[in-house]
Amino acid sequence: MHTISPWAATVHADLENSAVIWEKEFQNYTFQVFNTGDSIWIVVTWPDKGKMAFRPAFGMNSCFEITNLFDDGQLLVINLQTRLGQYEVQISFPDDNAPLLHYTASFKTNQPLMIPFWPRDIIPLTQNGSVENTNGKIYMNQIGSRSGILFGSMTKPKTGSFFYFQNLGSMSDYCEATETSLAETVGGAWPEIGFKLPVLENKPLPSDRAYIISDAYVLFSADAVENEIQQTTQFLDNLAAVYRFLPHPEVQYHKWPEITENCLQDIFTNKGCWTQTKGIPYLNAYLCDYDTPAEIMVQLAILIPLNELKNWTCAETDPVYNDLLSGLDAFYDPKLKTLNRWLPQLKDDLDKSEEQKKEMVMDSWYLHHPLMNLARLALAGEKKAEELVLQSIEYAIKVAHHFNYQWPVFYKMDTLEVIKEETAPGKGGEKDVPGSYAHLMLLMYRLTNEKRYFNEAEKSVKKLIGKGFDIFYQANITAFSAGALLELYKITNKQEYLDLSYACLAGLFKNMQIWDCQYGYGKNYRNYFSIFPLNEAPYTAAYEEMEVYAALSEYLIQAESVEILPSLKILIPEFLKYAVSRLPYYYPTMLPEEMLSEDVKTGEIVKDLWIPLEDLYTGWEKSGQVGQEVYGAGLGFGVMTRQYHKVKDEDFLLFADYPLVNYKKSKNTVQFTVLGSAEFDCNFKILFNENSSKIKIDVLHNKKRIMPTAKSKILLEYKITGDSIVQIAW
Repeated sequence: MHTISPWAATVHADLENSAVIWEKEFQNYTFQVFNTGDSIWIVVTWPDKGKMAFRPAFGMNSCFEITNLFDDGQLLVINLQTRLGQYEVQISFPDDNAPLLHYTASFKTNQPLMIPFWPRDIIPLTQNGSVENTNGKIYMNQIGSRSGILFGSMTKPKTGSFFYFQNLGSMSDYCEATETSLAETVGGAWPEIGFKLPVLENKPLPSDRAYIISDAYVLFSADAVENEIQQTTQFLDNLAAVYRFLPHPEVQYHKWPEITENCLQDIFTNKGCWTQTKGIPYLNAYLCDYDTPAEIMVQLAILIPLNELKNWTCAETDPVYNDLLSGLDAFYDPKLKTLNRWLPQLKDDLDKSEEQKKEMVMDSWYLHHPLMNLARLALAGEKKAEELVLQSIEYAIKVAHHFNYQWPVFYKMDTLEVIKEETAPGKGGEKDVPGSYAHLMLLMYRLTNEKRYFNEAEKSVKKLIGKGFDIFYQANITAFSAGALLELYKITNKQEYLDLSYACLAGLFKNMQIWDCQYGYGKNYRNYFSIFPLNEAPYTAAYEEMEVYAALSEYLIQAESVEILPSLKILIPEFLKYAVSRLPYYYPTMLPEEMLSEDVKTGEIVKDLWIPLEDLYTGWEKSGQVGQEVYGAGLGFGVMTRQYHKVKDEDFLLFADYPLVNYKKSKNTVQFTVLGSAEFDCNFKILFNENSSKIKIDVLHNKKRIMPTAKSKILLEYKITGDSIVQIAW
């Protein structure tokens, strides 16, 4: 039996002693509304009679009086008043084919009001209505300012699962007016779970207008969740089912070709980006940080997008590219026979302020990351990269065997002594590293065609079985793991690998913010659908977001020939679309001065440089607290090469914020397939330069001619659906 608060202890009796004021049967579920005095409840009864109560409105120390009830069969509107103010509750069922409940509540106070307490809005019930004798499992809930999701099952009585999504963006006005935050508002402990409105202790809620205080979507299922694969798969399906009905903010188009030029100029010419050792230039990790030795990951983090940009433009190699490439040799340690994290000749300059800033200490994911990028460069034809990765790969395999494919957080490179075994007590090490190691091994398999690398990949991913949501340690590493597992599935046709790739993707979407924080500093930029780099990171991070964006774009392209979950054809393209819209706001040039931190952990911030901040906060915290990361400066190149498509022998560009595949050109015609779901649109543009000759262009969308939604001398804009074929003729 659970210990419960006074606000839960009386729910059973309150419901027993109250009359039903509204009832609806839908999808074999029964929905009843009760007024119990200080609470309005929606009691949901499953087909097998399990029950759960949802509280859209709380009257605080006053009782509700219903002033009007309107029901047109599609929408129920209940107007209420208490001694403190007026409420409006709306209830609807937006999906005709699924038991999806949507309720909202607004409150207008009679006078400025402090609110020192608010109860959570979900209480599970037994068939006779009692609270304390229920049991349940919570598979995930909101952490920090991620999506307001609560996903769980009622196990006593054995009822089924529920997926709760509080659309937190709707409460932005409330938080702006009261200087509160929506972080950590969806959670709780069984049986008192759900959303808890931020309480007010310093600044009152104004009486100027009605404020939304709840905007919840709840999807119900009678199916039991038996294992971690069902958890993660159902999570993705449920999220997509709810996402269909969420209000989505407008997507902003940014001129990425111009951003790319600005970034190139600032990387190449600003002295704060560079340091020299023995006459060789190396990129700093952070702007104006000259004290920390050069890192191998930083050099390759820029080399990879520069290589992509070089291939996209078909231009000659820039001298800086060659400088970075020639500097890689200095990171090779002939004793260990692998690349070192830090420039070995500057090892005495490490300040030892953090574990990884000590000589020979390696962060497990970090060993593989540079090797993956070297392998990618090698596959692109760079012989220097091929030499280095072949010289270093045996060390990575030795480490994998030593730790039996289950890596700690930190270890000594020379002795393999474990420095830090777990991320937190009882949580294990870096659980997604088996996936990144498999990704590295598959890159090596492609490079050499040696079967032993493929065998290594298969052995490693076995360690991901049973982890479910817990696979996620670092967002970009988990994204690479998802891609590796998809590749293994395509080679072997083993369903286990595809299911594990879904588990990786579920971990990513669990760590996203699928709401637009428009209060505090968050109102200065769109932050919808952003992803956090670590499970409990308080900010989103430029480089990790860029790599997740690139990895998920590749995942969708590689999955074109696979029958993946339909939910992923919604979620992945929508994430990519909003990433293209959001990512420019990492550049401080795009942000107001007042939201940039005065205190910087590493280096300096120069606002007018097109070098991204490492950290973006929403709400009331300032951004750039970590620093301006040079290694994230390839952000724009990655978008440029993925979303813009050149047309051979023509002076116009194509842009789409969904991935395009099957691109074909013949004479004056281009045809391609747009990935994604036919339920959602992407933005498609044809861009001309100022000197383009005037030509007439026709666009066929699924064989039907469509007209632009906007046009100018240099731009034609269209809305096209995913999962479609587009033909352009001129």
